[in-house]
Amino acid sequence: MKSKEQSMIDELVVYDADKERTLFSDETVRYIIPLYQRAYAWADVPSDSPIEQLIDDVLEHDGENYYIGSLIVHKCGTKYEVIDGQQRLTTLLLLMTELELPVKNILSFDCRKKADNTLSKFIDKKEVLDEDLEQSLVKGMQIIREKLQQSDVDKKLLIDNLSHIRLYRIQVPPKTDLNRYFEIMNTRGEQLEQHDILKATLMSEIENVETRNLFAKIWEASSDMTGYVQMHFEVADRDALFGYGWNWMPEVSEYEIALEKEEEFALSLDDILRNGSVESYEETDKNERVRFESVIEFPYFLLHVLRVYVDTQNVALPEDAEPRRLLDDKKLIREFDKVIRYGKIDKRSICDNKEAFSVQFMDCLLKCRFLFDKYIIKREFANESVDGEWSLKQLEVSGQESRKKAYFKNTVFKDKYEWKSTSESRNKNNLMLQSALRVSYTSPKVMHWITELLIWLYDEENREGWYQYEEVIEGIAIKAVKENFLDSGDYRMGVNTPRIVFNYLDYLLWWEDKKKYSDFVFEFRNSVEHWYPQHPSEDTFETWEQEEVDHFGNLCIIQRNVNSRFSNMAPLAKKSTFRKMINKGSLKLQLMAEKTGSGNSSWRNQYEEFGEEMLAKLKYACGIEE
Repeated sequence: MKSKEQSMIDELVVYDADKERTLFSDETVRYIIPLYQRAYAWADVPSDSPIEQLIDDVLEHDGENYYIGSLIVHKCGTKYEVIDGQQRLTTLLLLMTELELPVKNILSFDCRKKADNTLSKFIDKKEVLDEDLEQSLVKGMQIIREKLQQSDVDKKLLIDNLSHIRLYRIQVPPKTDLNRYFEIMNTRGEQLEQHDILKATLMSEIENVETRNLFAKIWEASSDMTGYVQMHFEVADRDALFGYGWNWMPEVSEYEIALEKEEEFALSLDDILRNGSVESYEETDKNERVRFESVIEFPYFLLHVLRVYVDTQNVALPEDAEPRRLLDDKKLIREFDKVIRYGKIDKRSICDNKEAFSVQFMDCLLKCRFLFDKYIIKREFANESVDGEWSLKQLEVSGQESRKKAYFKNTVFKDKYEWKSTSESRNKNNLMLQSALRVSYTSPKVMHWITELLIWLYDEENREGWYQYEEVIEGIAIKAVKENFLDSGDYRMGVNTPRIVFNYLDYLLWWEDKKKYSDFVFEFRNSVEHWYPQHPSEDTFETWEQEEVDHFGNLCIIQRNVNSRFSNMAPLAKKSTFRKMINKGSLKLQLMAEKTGSGNSSWRNQYEEFGEEMLAKLKYACGIEE
């Protein structure tokens, strides 16, 4: 039997091709856009039209069910008053009308006769004078028609993909103050996200009120990816969860809610939708001069945690239900649904005890967030720093009782009987390796290194040998360099050479002479360039073969914002013109500049030997014998 909260969430199929029905086919249901809602606005966005984005999203999805958003509604009989989501709902109606799919005119605008007239003209083919039409809807339909006429838009594929599109229709509780609800949703300025829906779904499986309240508190604290998770709890809860010094691995199973019962947390869907069900407390670090920024956002963090859960709980999944290779926040709910529906632990189906999954995932979520904060790099902004710097620190506490105050120091990486200097050295090595990975894999969809590190950290026995952590991080880089570069035997990939190859080489060069390169930091140098150019400017008289130009010895990485003239200039001209950038750039680039002499042909006499020297360093570090 569904709980009250579950019954208020409906999954809607946008287009059922088998039954030739759409979301707008059922005339017994009506959607009303209330007067307090703004008019249709998606057609008035000057650039990056959300109408075209929606069509592109449908076209590009891979054939699996795709959740395109949510409708927040207030139900009155068979009518649904739309509180949030009307822009997406209206656009879908216009799109399916233009595609000639079966739709009925079941959407109306309260006290907006022109808007109703316009839908009647499009859907019911009624004759309506131009002055009686809502121009924003007319413009929206024009954008759709122009988009569908583009040569790269496959209408048949679009229609087929619409059959995989899903919407969540979420009802607010009865007797809700709708004006207040709309004000809250309008202030947020965004649709209810998939992680909000996931939270509501997982919470609804927990029967015990105190456990459900704890789940909400942990979820809310973990969802704020700024700072450290301890600081998003009340002080009493920090003591109970993370120990008196706020730095112990949390054990949710042993946690007794440390509240003085000043407030009762009667959490419902109403609380969750307001996005304010649990407060975040920052009272001890409000005056801190530092601020930390996560390398990933919360939906992606949830996908990492799910993979940690599957691995550490030994969840058995059929091959077609295993987590996707790419971390896709748009498929967050689907990824969790696959684990819950098809997963087994010790041959017992997770779907037979969803409450246990919710509680276990709550524990895994908090532990992973604690480990993530302490052992995965962040960006730290201190002393009014604008750009920030890489940081690998742990939270510590000074003072007693009510005078406790949080501060941060470099994360400790030493075993029991090792010197403090050993920890500092490991911290720097770990920071450099992680930042090399971070700048190599700029998309959160491919940051699998975070999952691998969290899985290793999750095992308490691993954390008793910190020398291994550095080996694990470096092993991730080595594997990528071997699989994507060295194993191919092709060292003339040119601009297709993976960035991790350059960044890992820079790490090796830094490690060999830390004193010389003490100021070196990994930055987002995303452009692979030729030191001797592919298309030299007119004052360059040498002619190189393409395989010479593309040789690893002639390649470097630079920031994309470097002057575009860099690519066509001769090595000597680059060296003199971009001296400041080179001195702060990639270490391989710095060495290339050092080896470039005064003559135009000097680099041609050295590039191949230099390249072989750099390749030898990579091969040795990767365990490849010459």
